[in-house]
Amino acid sequence: MNLLIKAAKIMDTSNVELHSKKRDILIKNGKIEKIAAKIAPDTKTKTVTLKNLHVSIGWFDSGVCFGEPGFEERETIVNGLETAAKSGFTDIVLNPNTHPVPDSSSDIVFLKNAAKAEVTRLHPLGTLTMKAEGKDLAELYDMQNTGAVGFYDFKRPLENANLLKIALQYVSNFGGLAYSFPMDATIAGKGNVNEGESSVRLGLKGIPALSEELRIARDLFILEYTGGKLHIPTLSTAGSVKLIADAKKKGLDISCSVAIHNLLYTDSKLEEFDAAYKVMPPLRTKEDTKALINGVKNGSIDFVTSDHIPMNIEEKQVEFENAAYGSTGLESAFGSLNHIFDTKTAIDLLTKGRERYGMEQPKFKEGEAANLTLFDPDVEYRFEAKDIHSTSKNSMFLDAALKGRVYGVIHNGHALF
Repeated sequence: MNLLIKAAKIMDTSNVELHSKKRDILIKNGKIEKIAAKIAPDTKTKTVTLKNLHVSIGWFDSGVCFGEPGFEERETIVNGLETAAKSGFTDIVLNPNTHPVPDSSSDIVFLKNAAKAEVTRLHPLGTLTMKAEGKDLAELYDMQNTGAVGFYDFKRPLENANLLKIALQYVSNFGGLAYSFPMDATIAGKGNVNEGESSVRLGLKGIPALSEELRIARDLFILEYTGGKLHIPTLSTAGSVKLIADAKKKGLDISCSVAIHNLLYTDSKLEEFDAAYKVMPPLRTKEDTKALINGVKNGSIDFVTSDHIPMNIEEKQVEFENAAYGSTGLESAFGSLNHIFDTKTAIDLLTKGRERYGMEQPKFKEGEAANLTLFDPDVEYRFEAKDIHSTSKNSMFLDAALKGRVYGVIHNGHALF
């Protein structure tokens, strides 16, 4: 693969010499061979010239679901990774939301092998417990040795506090990353939306912020006792942000993420009982959204995620209370973030987080492997069904005003535009 990218504005705040500069970039055999103000093309190299072209190191998403194995009708691994690439992501962490769930080393090997030829690289999570049932620890050490980057019973709260204690003590022996989903099921009960004015007005069962904050407080106490590394995925309340910020001040090895839709939307979107907006954790209040955005800006929240969860139409177009949780989010991730924040901040958010999972951060320099995302940050548009590459079309972002489109990615010795 030989490419000459012409007149691209480089977005890389870690590289003061290149950041915000327009440069030609020559890529040969999958490596960045030359970066210069002007590079003459040759007959053996394909020239890439695109309107308002910007380029950054490849983007990373720490929370993506597909479906395979077991739910291929939602999304296969191959189509999911192609969707990620078309959305600008060169590395994704795959949630263990399959049937059966990946709770052994052979499951991790299957996922890695199914993805090895794709442009976007897949980094699987294994479950924390066998069958994600919250009873016995899964094969954590063996899974890490075969490529698992963390351990998570996807969207299932771990009710057994002692099991989390044992898990954190165990994974600390080999540098593993344990997850804990922030919800106390006994407090949440049968709720399916945020508890507040909207839930009362609409007659829907609510999940109070207390459910999330109580569980995070418990987990942080356990982490302080055990040591180890803990990740709290998809925060949704102002109180959660404060708890995490206080824990970091104590020096605890804690990280967390927030779903992009929780930065953009509130529970007021539920007025028409549209199940596209039914997600877990639920959309919260304007005050929560403001606190989450501030948490992203000041570093209390480590990174953002698309929380991409494909669901087929039969699981969404039913009564609201019976509808499945989740929305696709890969295709709308950049346009949403670039709408909420300035482009520099959006790119910084999309390129951070790899180190937490033991991955090497790509470098934008000559001699390094090309791991790049190409995009136009200024184009404004309405997100439509034609913009969805996923097999499932359950996006809450349909008809949303977004800013910025992806041209393609270069990674793993391949290019996809």
